Amino acid sequence: MKLYKETLMGGDCTRRDFFKYLSQGLCSMGLVSRFGMPSHDLWKLISPSHALAKEEPPLKEVSFYKKLPDLKIQCEICPKKCEIADLERGYCGNKENRKGKYYSLVYGESCAAHVDPIEKKPLFHYLPSTKAFSIAAVGCNFECKFCQNWRIAQYRPEQVPNVPSLPPQEIVSRSKSSDCPTIAYTYSEPVVFYEYMYDTAKLAKSEGIGSVMISNGFINEKPLIELCKQLTGVKIDLKAFTETFYKDYCSGELKPVLDTLKTLKKIGIWYEIVVLIIPTLNDSESEIRKMSQWIKKELGVEVPIHFSRFHPMYKIKNLPATPIKTLENARKVAMEVGLHYVYLGNVRGHKGENTYCPGCGEMLIRRIGYHILQNSIKGGKCPACKHVIAGVWEKI
Repeated sequence: MKLYKETLMGGDCTRRDFFKYLSQGLCSMGLVSRFGMPSHDLWKLISPSHALAKEEPPLKEVSFYKKLPDLKIQCEICPKKCEIADLERGYCGNKENRKGKYYSLVYGESCAAHVDPIEKKPLFHYLPSTKAFSIAAVGCNFECKFCQNWRIAQYRPEQVPNVPSLPPQEIVSRSKSSDCPTIAYTYSEPVVFYEYMYDTAKLAKSEGIGSVMISNGFINEKPLIELCKQLTGVKIDLKAFTETFYKDYCSGELKPVLDTLKTLKKIGIWYEIVVLIIPTLNDSESEIRKMSQWIKKELGVEVPIHFSRFHPMYKIKNLPATPIKTLENARKVAMEVGLHYVYLGNVRGHKGENTYCPGCGEMLIRRIGYHILQNSIKGGKCPACKHVIAGVWEKI
C-alpha cells in the first residue's frame, strides 16, 4: 500500500510516477539525453527512469525523532536536528515525514554490497587478514567537498539504482557464505541509515557475526549508545581539528564529532581514527600537534590514528595529492606527542603501514596495502616483551 499520493491532472499519481513523467517530458524537450546522463544539476532534481520504475520499498519508522505541532517532526539522530514539515525530507534526503510520522526510505535497500579486507576500512587492530561484508545505503549528513563516494552519499534514493533488496537476514546469510566474520556499514554515512544498520547488527550479533560502523561520527549521544550495544568496532573520520574546516568543507561541526569520540571511549568499544590530510587545508604542524594532544588527553595513547593521503576528488580538484613528506611529518608529530599507533594510509609499502610494539619497538604486523605479510601478535601481546597490544584480535 502506497502511503504517499499526489493528484496530477485530476487522478492519483505517486511521487515516483510524477518524477518519471517529468523526466520523460524533459527528454522529449531535449533537455536530457534519452540514453545519456543528465547534467549534475538536473540529476539532482530528477531520477533515471530505470531507478524510478522500481517499486517503493517497505517503509521503516525512524527510531529517534519527536513530533511537533502541525504534523511537523524533529529528527534526533544527528546534531543537525532537522525540523521537517509533512511530505518533506531532512538534510540527508533519505527519510521523509508522512503525516507526522518519520520514515526511512532506504531500509533494506543497499546501493552497494562488496566483500572487502578489513584493512580497507581501515581498521588495523581489528581481526587482521579477515574480510568484511560491506554495505551502504544512499545519503549523508555532511557534504564533504572531497567526498570519495559522492555518487551515493550526495544523492537521494530515487537517483541511485539499488542492488537487489538486502534485508538484514540476507546480509547475515551472505556474510556467512562469504566467510566474513564482520559486517561493515560503510561507503556513504551509516548514521543516516541507522535503523537498517541497527537491525542488521543486532541480528548478526545473535548469530556470532560482528559489525563495524565506518562513520563521520556526527551522531547524537543517545542513538550512539544504543547502537554500540550491537557493534564490535567503529572507525571515525576526523576531518580536521578546526570548526572552520568543518563548516566550509563539510557543512558540519567539529565539537559533536569530538563528543562522539569521548563517548566511544566511555562505552569501551574498539575504535580507530582516520584523518585525510589535504594540502594547505588541514596539514599544518600546529593543527596536527593540537589534534594529537587532544587525543592523548581525552582518549589515551592507544587509539590508532591513520593519516591518509588525499587525491583530487569531487569538488576539490585544484589541489595536488598530499606529499608523502607531509604525511611523514604528521606521523612524526603524533608520535612525538606520545601516541602509540600512528599509521599512514594510501601510501602502499611505506613503513608507516606497519604495527610496532610500543614497548620494545619490534615490528609485529607488516602490511603492504591491504595485505598482511606478517603478524607476530600472540594472544594480543608482543611475543618479544609481552607488552599488551590494544585491539580486537579474536572473533566474537
